[in-house]
Amino acid sequence: MTKVIKEHQLNRMVVAACTPITHEPLFRETMIDAGLNKYLFEMANIRNQDSWVHMKEPEKATEKAKDLVRMAVARASLLKPLMEKPLTVIQRAVVIGGGVAGLNAALNLGDQGFETIVLEKDDQLGGNARNIHHTIEGLEVAAYLDGLIERVKSHDKIQVLTGALVVGYQGYKGNFTTEVLVGPGMYERKIDHGVTVVATGAHEYQPKEFLYGQHHRIMTQLELGHFLHDQAAEAAQWGRVAMIQCVGSRNEENPNCSRICCQGAVKYALQLKKINPETEVLILYRDMRTYGLMEDYYMEARNQGVLFARFDPERLPEVMNDNGALSITFIDHVLERPVTLPLDAVILSAGAWANDTEELASLLKLPRNASGFFIEAHAKLRPVDFASEGIFLCGMAHSPKLISESIAQAQAAASRAGAFLADTNQTISGVTAHVDPERCAACLVCVRTCPYGVPQINQENVSEINVALCQGCGTCASECPAKVIQVSHFEDDQLSAKIKTLF
Repeated sequence: MTKVIKEHQLNRMVVAACTPITHEPLFRETMIDAGLNKYLFEMANIRNQDSWVHMKEPEKATEKAKDLVRMAVARASLLKPLMEKPLTVIQRAVVIGGGVAGLNAALNLGDQGFETIVLEKDDQLGGNARNIHHTIEGLEVAAYLDGLIERVKSHDKIQVLTGALVVGYQGYKGNFTTEVLVGPGMYERKIDHGVTVVATGAHEYQPKEFLYGQHHRIMTQLELGHFLHDQAAEAAQWGRVAMIQCVGSRNEENPNCSRICCQGAVKYALQLKKINPETEVLILYRDMRTYGLMEDYYMEARNQGVLFARFDPERLPEVMNDNGALSITFIDHVLERPVTLPLDAVILSAGAWANDTEELASLLKLPRNASGFFIEAHAKLRPVDFASEGIFLCGMAHSPKLISESIAQAQAAASRAGAFLADTNQTISGVTAHVDPERCAACLVCVRTCPYGVPQINQENVSEINVALCQGCGTCASECPAKVIQVSHFEDDQLSAKIKTLF
């Protein structure tokens, strides 16, 4: 292509092939090698938008391909060269959250040679892992966590701030400033950095149902873990234990499955059987979700005599406390009749709920789902990125997950963040929105609709768009009632040319 461009002195290029998402950067680099502005390139997607969806109609697909190519050529004739401004990247990272995910992300970034600052709102590091004694595989969590914290604290590239509260955040990719209140005196500190990793974690739901809090042997999974660790001899005396799944999950208040509670029930059931093989363990479930290789542990629990009984969410089990004597009544799904059993303990498999990150999400302008967990840019293509560039995500801030999964996601986020910091030749994209100040009425529509909070009304009472922050999504241009906002490379005449050519 480079050779053809030079031989024929071409000033535009149109490629009819597959999706621009995967190949447009390659072809744009070719344009640069040939001495052309990379924005003088247009791509007709005749694979995803044509051959794939019309694979059984080759004649019609060919005609559609011709239309797509004609439309691309029409738009290419109106493309303008755009200039990109160089981007200065501050080679420092901030990790918000000092749990397993945040610590692994910080350690990875530090090992890559980047200065990293960990911000933890609590007085100590560790997060949820401090409440877990071992994994379902039998690995000791405390020893791993202590070693991880020691490696982070002793790392010459990592600084840890505990009791740190984020109160301000501004800037753009490669040039962020985070304001933090630190320590008992809550002194303010400003940190300039190039990337942010969000690892704010989650917490165990505190049940309001099944008489929780009314008897010392009605406890959650994490409380059971502490009890088995500290008072194993007493637990060995238990004759029968019932575990109730989906407490605080899959209901009106929290419709999502918390994903990790099932393996937790199996893990503690196996531990109870190990302490005393004669203990009867009954797991009352709606659906068991021991995914992947954890199916082996589910089968082991079955083989060791752990009983599994399904219950209907419309007919929940009923826990009773008769002067300290616990019992449970549930509808057996095979017998279709109520069964009442005396118990020594009731374990509630409480779901994982997102930590309170409403203020942080507002400061960083990050999206969350209805349950309060942060949402990645794309589940397949950008699983640890936010839509805003330079900000990354890992751990239970994203969704409930195992320690091993949090570690893997933290490594991925650190890898993405490190690659961003290492690229010192970055530029600010030319595809940004711009306002015609002569016609702007300062109606605030763009300010309210921009998902990134970029447009601002300046001192001259017109909308102003910071090109470093603009993501080029076009939301403001489509909503502007006076049509005074255009997005470079996607201007009205360029898009209109495609439509006119098609018809």
